[in-house]
Parts: sequence; C-alpha cells; structure tokens
Amino acid sequence: MLADGTVVRPYFNLPAAFIVVLITTLLIIGIRESANFNSLIVLVKLGVVVLFIIVGALYVNRAYWHPFLPPNQGTFGEFGWTGVLRGAGVIFFAYIGFDAVSTAAQEARNPERDMPIGILGSLGICTVLYIAVVLVLTGLTPFRQLNVPDPLALAIDSTSARVWLSPIVKIGALLGTTAVILVMMLGQTRVFYSMAHDGLLPKAFGHIHARFRTPYKSTALTGACVALAGGMLPLRIVGELVSIGTLLAFVIVSASVMVMRKKHPDLRRPFRTPWVWVVGPLAIIVCGAQMLALPGDTWIRLFVWMAIGLVIYFGYSRRHSVLDIAEKKNDGVRD
Repeated sequence: MLADGTVVRPYFNLPAAFIVVLITTLLIIGIRESANFNSLIVLVKLGVVVLFIIVGALYVNRAYWHPFLPPNQGTFGEFGWTGVLRGAGVIFFAYIGFDAVSTAAQEARNPERDMPIGILGSLGICTVLYIAVVLVLTGLTPFRQLNVPDPLALAIDSTSARVWLSPIVKIGALLGTTAVILVMMLGQTRVFYSMAHDGLLPKAFGHIHARFRTPYKSTALTGACVALAGGMLPLRIVGELVSIGTLLAFVIVSASVMVMRKKHPDLRRPFRTPWVWVVGPLAIIVCGAQMLALPGDTWIRLFVWMAIGLVIYFGYSRRHSVLDIAEKKNDGVRD
C-alpha cells in the first residue's frame, strides 16, 4: 500500500505458482507418494479445524446470531435467501473435492465399494464440520466483518486465545489450500487421461511415465496452466469461474444419468443412483438456482470457456472418439 492509500497488487503471484510447481512434481513422481502427502496434510488440517471449533466455541457471543438470517438487502442481494444462494454458488468449488474422488476410481483397489464410501463419507463429515465452523465463526465476529481473505484468523484474533491459536489456524489454512490444489490437479490429470484413452484428446495426454507410472505429460501441462492462472488471476474470479463450471457440470451429469436410464436401461452400472427420478431433478433445480444467483460477468466467462470446449470437441474429439469409430465400423459391417 502506498502512502496515499492506493493498494498496489503484484503483477504475478510467485509463491502461488511455486507451490503449484512443487505439487505438479509430486504428482508426477507417483500416486502413492501424493496420497501419503495428502493424507498427512488432511490430518493436520482436520486437527486445526476441530481445534478452532472447540476453542472458538468457548468465546461465542450468541448476540451475533440475531437475526440469524438477515433480511434481503443490498444492490446485489447480499443478504436473505438471495445471499444464501449466491454465497453457496460462489463457494461451490469446494464440492469439487468430493467429485475428484471419483476421478481416482481407476487407481482404487475395489472402486465399486470404495468410491461410494469415499464420496458419501467425506461429504457427511465435511457437512458437519462446515456447519460447526460457520456457527463458531459468526458467533465470534459480526458477519459483516468476515468478508476478508482470512476470516478464521480474524475471528480468532478477537479472542484471548489469539496469541497461540492464530498462528496454528493460519498454518492450517495454508496446508488446507495446498491439499485442495493437490486433489484438484490429481483429478484433472486423470480426467485428461481418460479422455485421451477414449480418443477425445490427443494421445499425448494419456502417455504414462515408464518409471513413475503416471500421466506425466498431462500433469505437466495442467501444472503449467494452473501456475499461470494462479499467478495472474484474482482469487475471486477464479473461485466464481470454477464454481459456475462445477455447477453446470453437476446439472449436465444429473440430466445425463436420467437420459441413460431411459436410453440404456440394461447397461451394467457399477455405481447406481438411488431414487434417480427424485435426485436428478432436485440436483438440476438446486444447482441451476445457485448458477442464476452468480454475477453476470461470471456467466460471460462461462460462455467463453464453453465455446473453447465446443471448438475442441467438434474440431478434434468428435472425429477421433473411440466409441464413434467403433459404431461406424459396426454400421459398415451391418451394411
């Protein structure tokens, strides 16, 4: 910050890019090493979260919870149910972590059993922790003061435990972010690998390292793109863009599951969706409502990314799809 109060932002966030490079290297070295590193970080992160909940609960001021849901107000509907939908939409990128579990199915020993347990188990635990953290957070500090990059640290600083707990919370937040980056990049590289295997992307995305047995080319490319984006783009824009993309993906997947039940009812399904005609429509409605609550500029970025994806699909993927080529061969045999 300059003497006149002007905030000068760095042109490139070098620490963020450096962390991404380290994680990319770890992912190339191997899935076991990455999993062990991630497990250690997750244990530390969970310990910090539980510690924050227990210690913070001792200092909660219940007066900060009234009104518990402030009436809708503000130019963009910051409060009320409109604010709830917008807030849920903005932070929806957190749910990519549960979705990323499914991308590692090829490396699970018993995916039909492990995937549902991993996804539903982590979803249940995180839901309880999310609610507990928010209750403590809003009970320590008035919610209007929490629109900062480090709300947990801010809340702890308002208590007498700030001397010893604040550094721990900040370290836990840093480790938590690192774990998220690792899981997200792991999931993205496995998506690229599967797409390359199906012919939707060039074969280079599916090349496996002779020694480390990982898709090193797609991992390196993903790491380079993430490092550049993390170094140059503001966090708010990245978060909103990722959230609306995730919400759209959930809408598409929910609709696709119902379409597949109609078009291919006899197809073998290792992973089944219970009550699909209830879960599917509800998922589309809830995700769609959260998308509508997001800012207009986020929609513009979504359409740009969708256009890029459609160009890749119609320019390359559709003509090289393994499934499409196989169907054309079968049609030729029948003719």
